[in-house]
Amino acid sequence: MDVYEKLREILDLHPSGAPKSKTFDEIIRTLFTPEEAALLLHMNFAPKPVEAIAAAAGMTVEEADRMLASLADRVLVFGREKGGKRSYGLLPTIPGLFEFPFMKGEMTPEFEKLGKLWDDYHRDGLGAAFAGNPTPVARVVPVEKSLDAALRVHPYEEVKTLIDSVDFIGLGQCACRVTLHHCDKPTEMCLFFDAPARFLVEKKYARQITREEALAVLNRAEEEGLVHTSTNTADKAGFICNCCRCCCIILKGSTELHLPHPFAPSAFLAEVKAEECTGCGICADDRCPMDAIEMKDDIAVVTQEKCIGCGLCVTACPVEAIVLLRKSDPPEVPATGQELVGKVLTEKGKLKDFMRLMKS
Repeated sequence: MDVYEKLREILDLHPSGAPKSKTFDEIIRTLFTPEEAALLLHMNFAPKPVEAIAAAAGMTVEEADRMLASLADRVLVFGREKGGKRSYGLLPTIPGLFEFPFMKGEMTPEFEKLGKLWDDYHRDGLGAAFAGNPTPVARVVPVEKSLDAALRVHPYEEVKTLIDSVDFIGLGQCACRVTLHHCDKPTEMCLFFDAPARFLVEKKYARQITREEALAVLNRAEEEGLVHTSTNTADKAGFICNCCRCCCIILKGSTELHLPHPFAPSAFLAEVKAEECTGCGICADDRCPMDAIEMKDDIAVVTQEKCIGCGLCVTACPVEAIVLLRKSDPPEVPATGQELVGKVLTEKGKLKDFMRLMKS
């Protein structure tokens, strides 16, 4: 087994997955030299001191640090410095190896090729690996303006609360729209928080923004008809992506791959007040990313099985004839990131191997 296949097997232990594929083999051979791939075999997804990585790989600290610093500068491994000590960790496929290199928005011929490879890989196994079995890694968060205070929203259901709970915010380009060019939606729309955000800002793949600027990004996303998606946890968000149906990996798990659990819908469903609907068709034609609304006898009708509770139809209705209502059996949201990882890996039969890796 060569170093690239060994590296793929390690990456595949993460909840995001990295299923075997000729496409992914080409991707990692493009991203990493054989020497770099061999070094990564001595790491896991938690940052480890460069001295420990060098010792495990049988390299000098200087040689390992030089190689890992180069990879971190290309945002292909996570790196941080604390108290003068440098540590490095592996990045998963999503969010990480796919998104981060494209977040500057600079497309060279090599990046154009990589973008197509990642799109092919999404159909060739990554989309299914990232999806839930049944618990997904990502979930939909409703547009803030679509929620009525009377719904008694939980804090993790309010996108503004997610912003308020973090210490550092980075804004970068949407890798999905940058690489695919399938629509004219804005691209500088991906929000990352705290440690990943600090890393991306330090490496100049994102820029630091304020809470007020982050809320402005979310408002623009709502105006553009983009769906908020975030980490499927109740404690805090790692990211907020603002997704279109034609480019974005998360939504395409449903719109293109038709997977049963591509992401967790929100705890709400759209409902039309038929007596107030004027039949304008904006919700069905322009706003619903899931084709969950159709016009019947000039009245908007919601197919609840398709509705993901994003709220975009609610905020676009000119006569306020659509509302979000809480589901009687809303999806369970894992309390913490640790609980999410444990649940996803247990369902996928990878927990023991993942824990063994993280202890190495």
